[in-house]
Amino acid sequence: MLIVALTGGIGSGKSTVGELFQQLGAVVVDSDQLAREVVERGSSGFEQIVTLFGDEILKNGEINRSLLAEIIFKDPAKRKDLEQITHPLIRKAFADIVAKSGDQAIVINQIPLLVESKYEYNFDHVITVSTSEDKRIARLLAKGYTQEQIHNRMKSQVSDADREKIADSIIQNNESEKELLPQVEKIWEQLQSKLKSK
Repeated sequence: MLIVALTGGIGSGKSTVGELFQQLGAVVVDSDQLAREVVERGSSGFEQIVTLFGDEILKNGEINRSLLAEIIFKDPAKRKDLEQITHPLIRKAFADIVAKSGDQAIVINQIPLLVESKYEYNFDHVITVSTSEDKRIARLLAKGYTQEQIHNRMKSQVSDADREKIADSIIQNNESEKELLPQVEKIWEQLQSKLKSK
């Protein structure tokens, strides 16, 4: 088995890259999706977050994710408090998926905050998706984010250069999706070779 990290800043195109790897045969796990699941109503994550932030973050009995995001992206201390609840739960959920995958699986974890998480994970290979800031902003505006939301989120993340320092492979995503596939296929071949030689 090979455990791979796929990282990149907000709007870099990680999800698109993840889908391409999935089509090639990887088990792709989205940390953002796990983050949603571990705080669903009735979970211990839900109880801990409501205890920490109060009932005002609830909407129709569920955590109002956009309100919570607004709070934590403006207040680094609160973001840290939230991460101390969610990160261990996300790691456990990921470990459960890995345990169910076969020996020959290449498991790719889409993890936006890999550098920021201080390497709490142990990966055999790290891939980062680098994209110019202009492209990222344009993509996020098209998705309905406001300039302020984009600024706050980008400010809370490290730079592409910081992510590239810890990467074994770098995917440039400034062009069309067509340009992505050859890069992904090349890395996929490298991952398969790495798995065979393990």
